This record gives sequence, C-alpha cells and structure tokens, in this order.
Amino acid sequence: MGALLWLLIPLFAGIAASVWAWDTGRRNPSPADHDTWQDLDRYQRLRTVLSADEHAKTA
Repeated sequence: MGALLWLLIPLFAGIAASVWAWDTGRRNPSPADHDTWQDLDRYQRLRTVLSADEHAKTA
C-alpha cells in the first residue's frame, strides 16, 4: 500500500499543473502554425538582407 501512495505524488503534480495552466489562460499551450510558407519567405528575406550586409562590409 505504501508504494501506491508514491503514485499520488505525480497525480497531484499533474492536477496542480493542469489547474495552473487553466487558471493562467493557457488552454492551448502551442497554437497551430498555419503560416509556414510565410515564415519561410520571411526567413529567406532575412538571410538575403544579412548576407548583403556582410558583403557590404567586406567590399
């Protein structure tokens, strides 16, 4: 019976974390990413600007 009591610790920790997440408004911890192509285009533009900046410094 004592070993089963140790299982209550993770159970209560999970319940406490759930209550905390619900109380702080984080019902969806990670929002879905729908703009993958837009993020990729932004990343490519950033790489282009940074590489142009490096070429400007060496010239």
